Amino acid sequence: MTILDIVPAGVVTGKNLLKVFEYAHEHKFSIPAINCSSTSTINAALEASRDNKSPIIIQFSQNGAAFIAGKGVDNSNQEAYIIGAIAGAQYVRTVSKSYGIPVILHSDHCDKSLLPWLDGMLEADEQFFKVHGEPLFSSHMLDLSEQDTEENISTCVKYLHRMAPIDCWLEMEIGITGGEDVGTEKPAVENPALYTQPEDIWEVYRRLSQVSKFFSIAAAFGNVHGVYSPGNVTLQPELLQKHQDFVARQLKCENRKPVFFVFHGGSGSTEEEISSAVKNGVVKMNVDTDTQWAYWEGVKNYYETKKEYLQTQVGNPEGKNKPNKRYYNPRAFIREGEKSMIRRVQQVCDNLGSTGAL
Repeated sequence: MTILDIVPAGVVTGKNLLKVFEYAHEHKFSIPAINCSSTSTINAALEASRDNKSPIIIQFSQNGAAFIAGKGVDNSNQEAYIIGAIAGAQYVRTVSKSYGIPVILHSDHCDKSLLPWLDGMLEADEQFFKVHGEPLFSSHMLDLSEQDTEENISTCVKYLHRMAPIDCWLEMEIGITGGEDVGTEKPAVENPALYTQPEDIWEVYRRLSQVSKFFSIAAAFGNVHGVYSPGNVTLQPELLQKHQDFVARQLKCENRKPVFFVFHGGSGSTEEEISSAVKNGVVKMNVDTDTQWAYWEGVKNYYETKKEYLQTQVGNPEGKNKPNKRYYNPRAFIREGEKSMIRRVQQVCDNLGSTGAL
């Protein structure tokens, strides 16, 4: 049995999303979550996962969403964030079924200053639900890890009360993921804040589960956004199983992985660290920095290879009157960026064990 035997191709939400994450737990793999900022990067992520027979998570940061809307769109009240995220979601819904894979449609880090963005997306979810019986997005991420624990959890509870009636999933973060985030900057923090405590995981689980079972937790275990030199980051993914065991004891249940964990700051991690995190209950791993580089590298290599054809509209090594249109056509170099990104996403699928899940 594969995932496609239990959920349909296209965007999955609600109970079908839960089935996907449960299947990932049972079969010990995690799903890549690829930050996208254009139809081109969306297509690359979808193509890679289709060819690897893997489910995929397409997610938008606020700045990625604004880029989809267009840099010329006014954003004084976060309109561009909202419009771009909705436009990206509608595009994914339009094309995803044709790729024949389950797709999870997600919004990434929403901190306290970005709550109007989340409110705008939830309004779109609610309107979509009235017509289609499911939300526009599969899930949203609320990142209040910079706030105190009580404010973080209570705000997540409040939003989950709003999301539960429309079967929308909530991802929350407890503990701080360091480094350079996707369009947000986090202040320098003391090292202990990079490691979430099991008591906090239980408190989140206890209170959110009273509202809905559609939630996941991004726990900090030393993760850092971006790519850094070896030795600068100390990941401890084994802590996740300790958190699982703590929650299981409170629940008095036999399930050794009651929590759906999320791995933030996955770019640059070793295969061993990724494998350990997946073994301990991570069902989603965010990837952004590595795929950005891969896309750029594809464009860069195209330019370096075709440089003599990209200096003028007419005239190249084949002749002074030879046209260069097919070389500078944006579709040519954009596709090279896509192909390079596709290879990187496929590598992530392999590392997370999701290849062949379909």
